[in-house]
Amino acid sequence: MTVLNLKPILKNRTLRADVVEKLKDAIIRGDLPPGTKLVESQLSSLLGVSRGPLREAIRQLAEQGLIDNIPYTGTYVANITVQAIRELYSFRTELEQFAFKLVWEQRDDAFHDELTLQLEKLSLAIKSDAHIATIFEELELHNVVYKHCGHELLQDTWQRLRGRLHLYFTLHQKAHNRTGPYINAHDKYVELALGDDLPAMLDHITEHMQQGYQKVESLVSEIESQN
Repeated sequence: MTVLNLKPILKNRTLRADVVEKLKDAIIRGDLPPGTKLVESQLSSLLGVSRGPLREAIRQLAEQGLIDNIPYTGTYVANITVQAIRELYSFRTELEQFAFKLVWEQRDDAFHDELTLQLEKLSLAIKSDAHIATIFEELELHNVVYKHCGHELLQDTWQRLRGRLHLYFTLHQKAHNRTGPYINAHDKYVELALGDDLPAMLDHITEHMQQGYQKVESLVSEIESQN
């Protein structure tokens, strides 16, 4: 297993929450690459926790799509294959278009203010060159429409998808050799989301999701060929 520089868990917070945060950060940073086998005894020692909270954290990350439990084989960081990112792209596009169809007539000042504020937060993260913060803020920007769409099953599906998207965005950064999206990459998205043309918004979602996709697919294809 990859050697990690994991700090012991802070005792003033719940153990599971801390373990989840530490493992998720390691996966997003690439310290635990896709396909890495997770050995409980090693992780327990590195984090300074018993196997109970560690297993709870692994179970939670598996629900988020960051970890795969393979029967009779072991527990692994979720693998990102060409087929997987194709499915992720197409499914995510359909989900977000559906969310905008639901929210379109329900948009209010709160939706406007939250989307505008989130764009500012994303811009600040990009300018600060903080790649983990950039991923978080980009996902939070897209999260706005799901929060306001009023469809609980869709919201739950989106939250489960976010773990996989963390991995995808990490690969996106690596493929493009930069911290995150271009500073103005979401300007049109937000402009249309706050506008009056739903068909234009739906078309843009397809275009927006495709940005930089080919480079990521090429990178994943190269990784697959080496394995």
